Amino acid sequence: MTSTSTDLAVDMPALPDEGHVSAIVADVVAERASHLFGLMGNGNAHLISRLTRRGFPFTSARHEASTVAMADAYYRATGDIVAATTTYGAGFTNAYTTLAEARMARIPLVLVVGDAPSTGLRPFDIDQTKAAEAAGVVTLVAGPGNAAAITHRAFDLALQTVQPVIVAIPYDVATVPPSDPEPLEPLPAKPVWPAEPGDLDRVSSLLAAAERPLILAGRGVLLAQASEGLRGVGDRLGALFMTSVMAANAFNSPWDLGIAGGFTRSHRLDVARQADVVLVVGASLNTFQTRYGTLFADGTKILRVDNEPDPGHPDAEYIRADIRPFIEGLLERVPAAAPTWRDQVPEVSEAKFRSSVPTEDPGEYGADGRLNPRAVVAALDRILPAERSVVMDGGHFIGWAPMYLSVPDPHAMVLVGTAFQSIGLGFGSAAGVSVARPERTTVLVSGDGGGLMGLADFETFLRATRKGVVVVLNDSAYGAELHQYAAKGLHSEAMLIDEVDFAAVGRALGAEGSKAHTLADLGRLQEWLAIHEDGVYVLDVAISQKVVADFMAESVAAKG
Repeated sequence: MTSTSTDLAVDMPALPDEGHVSAIVADVVAERASHLFGLMGNGNAHLISRLTRRGFPFTSARHEASTVAMADAYYRATGDIVAATTTYGAGFTNAYTTLAEARMARIPLVLVVGDAPSTGLRPFDIDQTKAAEAAGVVTLVAGPGNAAAITHRAFDLALQTVQPVIVAIPYDVATVPPSDPEPLEPLPAKPVWPAEPGDLDRVSSLLAAAERPLILAGRGVLLAQASEGLRGVGDRLGALFMTSVMAANAFNSPWDLGIAGGFTRSHRLDVARQADVVLVVGASLNTFQTRYGTLFADGTKILRVDNEPDPGHPDAEYIRADIRPFIEGLLERVPAAAPTWRDQVPEVSEAKFRSSVPTEDPGEYGADGRLNPRAVVAALDRILPAERSVVMDGGHFIGWAPMYLSVPDPHAMVLVGTAFQSIGLGFGSAAGVSVARPERTTVLVSGDGGGLMGLADFETFLRATRKGVVVVLNDSAYGAELHQYAAKGLHSEAMLIDEVDFAAVGRALGAEGSKAHTLADLGRLQEWLAIHEDGVYVLDVAISQKVVADFMAESVAAKG
């Protein structure tokens, strides 16, 4: 007797990665995210298999820290939420640093993790929920009755709170079939902070009366999609602009003085300190943004508008309001000014003022005969493709790239690690940016200490990148420690690193590259860029240990 097609379908065994809790979670990930970053283990093997079998975009890390780092960087580069995954135990704890960074930097993403059995911890388990809670991260547990709903809830909660959220799959339920759905309580609505007419009238009056108004935008302006409106307020007033790092070039204006704080160029800082009224919107005004309290002159009137809790900046008047309606209210109230501060400082909009040439310290070499990083990065601004994403790891070397490297838009300046004061996240983060924005050249700027710490995902970056440049500002040291502690007399042995040639490491992994000891040596990168449409070039630059970044000098001075 011949079997019918229906009989064959009934007799065909189910695939091992379908029809259970892990598969349901995977299907929601496919619906809500455009990419998954992960590393497979016992706790997430079925989830990953379900997605890769169907062709869902997946990038595998070589160290679990980079799973979250890639998802974090993808969001920073696009504004779109994606997912990451690790197994339980060591897989989860290996990702803990990058999870904490995402939490403190307020990056929404969903991390799907394997977890201990629902029946209790095994000898090799830890309480991952409590560990996540210690970092301020919420854990939602998937089970047979809620797998789809709880995973949707994780994405909704991450977007609403602008935070990472964990979906945990207990080991003993990972392959359990679904049961009757368990309803979830509705997610509470996000609080609304209306723009009060009295606040709008007072702020608009102060701005209209100002002789030298300055507007400083942070990432909150981007999240509110309010950059254009805030620029309109500034243009009406004839104000100058500044931004936080995460809002770099948000105004796309010739009247932008650049990034506020420790990355502000000296000639732009001189102008900013002339402001008499400063409107800060969607920025925290942390010590780094305020250059440890020295960004503006004493007596400057500072108004801060945000819908997040006030961090308690002593010199700013805080107004809690949702950003976009507040800006729209200002646009209705602020009159057009003439003449303006811009008429007094026409040089701000001129090409020479905006040039990356390092007037602060233009020499080719530091006192120890190694290259001056200011001169190097300024030269790279003219060599690297304009359509680029600039990704930076944490470390002393971050003092130069944001000062001298321009970017086409805020999503193209990705600085990771600073929220949690960590290093070693560069290669993973850059891989995430390469996946997110393959049409741009990904430029990773790293130090040698952080580069060595994250070396496992050097290969991931090469695999994920269509066209990229790795610039290692190599001072053969942990530079931050040298300038903070060796300078005070602590013994420097543990602060020094034997010279490592990252270009040679890159060549061993399949990239091209060279070591630079002179500015002329940068010509090799320029030649490579001129003839290659894809691939990765690694430039290891021997920089001076004697040149101190401005932000570090300000920090040391503030701490005494």
